[in-house]
Amino acid sequence: MQNDNQIISIKGTKDGLIFHINDEASYQDVIVQLEEVLASVPHTDQQEKAANVTLQLGYRHVSPEQKRQLREMIEKDNHFFIEKFDSKVISREKAKQWFEEHSLKSISQIVRSGQVLDIEGDLLLIGDVNPGGEVRATGDIYILGKLHGIAHAGTNGNDEAVIAASYMNPNQLRISQYISRAPDYETEGVYMECGYLDKENEKIIIDRLQVLPYVHRKLRKLKGGMYDG
Repeated sequence: MQNDNQIISIKGTKDGLIFHINDEASYQDVIVQLEEVLASVPHTDQQEKAANVTLQLGYRHVSPEQKRQLREMIEKDNHFFIEKFDSKVISREKAKQWFEEHSLKSISQIVRSGQVLDIEGDLLLIGDVNPGGEVRATGDIYILGKLHGIAHAGTNGNDEAVIAASYMNPNQLRISQYISRAPDYETEGVYMECGYLDKENEKIIIDRLQVLPYVHRKLRKLKGGMYDG
């Protein structure tokens, strides 16, 4: 069902109905036309189950009060039930959360024994992590210095996260819930190395820094200091 000026169109799917609302029309025009569309729906048996509706809003932002009004209008005669509001607009709080989780935090310090540095997003640490010190991040960890302590990347369950250091000789590496411990015997560290998760074998691999673009999809899109999509 589709009106002449394309403000509202209705499409049937196996899961219910999709009400597509033109996001360039004014909210008042949407309300007027929605009333017309709903008035044209033939009356059915009240015992018949209401059809599920997905309200596609595009790039239109609707307030809680507007959502309440739309729900009351569409569900008034029990013909329809709004299953979800589908919008390409996110709230300021969600945008801030996304930024925190995906931004690169640059910190210059030495993480000493007993200290824990815990952040959201990717961590670029300019300094050393001493034995007994720990760095944690929900994203990747990059250390321009010596890693002797513990590094835990992907603390929120992100098993795509990686750990890289100028000098790698950790007490422990962790990616998501996976752990790689230091050997029981004393070893020399290695320069310019990284750790990533081998999902097939469920273990953390230590390799040359140059392999990162091949094992980490995000780094393949790194151009001129910005992530490209």
